[in-house]
Amino acid sequence: MKVVAFNGSPRKEGNTAALIKHVLAELEKEGIETEIVQVGGKSIHGCIACWKCHESKDKKCVLDNDIVNECIEKMIEADGIILASPTYFADLTPELKALIDRAGFVSGANDGLLRRKVGAAVVAVRRAGSIHVFDSINHFFTISQMIIPGSSYWNIGMGLAEGDVEKDEEGIRTMQVLGQNMAWLLKKLGA
Repeated sequence: MKVVAFNGSPRKEGNTAALIKHVLAELEKEGIETEIVQVGGKSIHGCIACWKCHESKDKKCVLDNDIVNECIEKMIEADGIILASPTYFADLTPELKALIDRAGFVSGANDGLLRRKVGAAVVAVRRAGSIHVFDSINHFFTISQMIIPGSSYWNIGMGLAEGDVEKDEEGIRTMQVLGQNMAWLLKKLGA
């Protein structure tokens, strides 16, 4: 079993990454292989709604000058997917949004490539706006027919400066429970 986490933060070792690592640590305790893919800070083009993926049905986006097709391949191979973002003006980062849009189109064009995979959102926030980010990511999961595990609270951690989320005890516990529930669900599904 494998879970791939896509870090939408341009800060490779920032608060979003710290939260992801707490989830992955719980998955690894259960023998589940994990990987983090850095998406934030990369040059990723948004979807242009050309519908070429619906014509070719080759599990790829026609735009092939960034990491999106590599990410789609990793999503297809994974049993579980984590999409993580800091909160920017009550929304996710543009890089993660571009990945969601393009992966969503490609998945839909190819008979639901992500259907029945386990998906979890992870959100870092300074103060407010995180629920919108959490909802946006979960909308992608539900329209992709994915299965979402819950946690003891919404999957958010609070902090501003790098490392601040480590002081958010409830946020860390939420990530740990999310990792435990994700591992349980993956095993129940026999992924």
